[in-house]
Amino acid sequence: MAQYDVIIIGGGPGGYNAGIRAGQLGLKAAVVEKRVTLGGTCLNVGCMPSKALLHASELYEAAGGEFATLGIEVKPKLNLVQMMKQKAESVTALTKGIEFLFKKNKVDWVKGFGKITGPGKVEVTAEDGAVTSLEAKNIVIATGSEPTPLPGVTIDQQRIVDSTGALSLPEVPKSLIVIGAGIIGLELGSVWRRLGAKVTVVEFLDRITPGMDNETAKTFQRSLTKQGMEFKLGAKVTGAKAGKSSVSLTVEPVAGGAAETLEADYVLVAIGRRPYTEGLGLETVGVTPDKRGFIETDHFKTSAPGVWAIGDAIHGPMLAHKAEEDAVACIEMIAGKYGHVDYNLVPSVVYTYPEVAWVGKTEEQLKEAGVAYKVGKFPFTANSRAKINHETEGFAKVIADAKTDEILGVHIIGPQAGEMIGEYCVAMAFKAASEDIARVCHPHPTRSEAGRQAAMGVEGWTMQA
Repeated sequence: MAQYDVIIIGGGPGGYNAGIRAGQLGLKAAVVEKRVTLGGTCLNVGCMPSKALLHASELYEAAGGEFATLGIEVKPKLNLVQMMKQKAESVTALTKGIEFLFKKNKVDWVKGFGKITGPGKVEVTAEDGAVTSLEAKNIVIATGSEPTPLPGVTIDQQRIVDSTGALSLPEVPKSLIVIGAGIIGLELGSVWRRLGAKVTVVEFLDRITPGMDNETAKTFQRSLTKQGMEFKLGAKVTGAKAGKSSVSLTVEPVAGGAAETLEADYVLVAIGRRPYTEGLGLETVGVTPDKRGFIETDHFKTSAPGVWAIGDAIHGPMLAHKAEEDAVACIEMIAGKYGHVDYNLVPSVVYTYPEVAWVGKTEEQLKEAGVAYKVGKFPFTANSRAKINHETEGFAKVIADAKTDEILGVHIIGPQAGEMIGEYCVAMAFKAASEDIARVCHPHPTRSEAGRQAAMGVEGWTMQA
């Protein structure tokens, strides 16, 4: 039986970062992963391939329209096979990079499905049925999540697909219905709309992107609608029937009323994700997930001694970068060091066009909590770089405490919002006031100036250019 200081079950962003950090701290570590490649959902069938297609489809659409405005006259021709090929090559390069880091930090990759068989014991079943027994002082559950199924809709990965299937459609659909107006559905819907599909989004709630600041979400929906997406909000999907070349979807109003049938070439089910915690043998050490599958933890410690859990398997934002932060903090605690994650400072990004990024509290959350606040907002229409680049959609918004001026939340919709939000994550980690950002010199002309101008706006001294 192979002996380790720590065994990590799952090789996604949480798992592989845990393994690497353990190796860096001198711990003997093994990462158990059943996929043929490391990286989990994010690298293989999630964050990375979707960004490859978002980037490529954005350039394709720009070449067919915006380029002419800039004096570049071309007529683009879509080569979907090549687009998918470059996506796959990028993913392969990233997964190979993780393998290199494992070797560099002396982390063992044990291939197969990992299951806890008792305190400190893990059994790994390989694809060929071979079983390997491992033993460790500490076991970390980093098994991530999987798409949440929708009752009445059977995913066949042919005509009715989840996010994995939507990344590899064999053709550009004439029509695509996306069930769920969350980040995953809107990103993948954007890809296929840019490539020529008519995209309709069906959402149970009366708004898109739950959890996003309301004002930002409304601006975002207007932008996507202007681009050609259609939205059916407050609508419930009650059934789906897949044929050889199309899908019939039955939809009815949540508030009550007559049902209607929608037809599309493909249907994407993207109503969220759930923890992947079944079949892990947690019961052998007395750990019971809650009704939704989450493992309860206290600073990553489960109720069982020596068993830890991180990432999507525990409560908190289901984001790759959150899992990475969990991983480092958890391993450092195992190594006897200090580990902590401030979940209020985990940013969220929607990689559509325009991008949307936010960190901290929304206005709605602060109102509900009875916190007095001030708001500064700056439109990209007044930002010099955005104007020059013809990318003036959206705004930056800074929310600060009315008494102390501490920054409580930042919401950006516009070009490269995901890159801009990092400045505010750092600022908020140091409890910065809006004035701190407002009085720091930013390079001109850059989009980041919009973030500064929004901070200046909290005290009413924005200088529009």
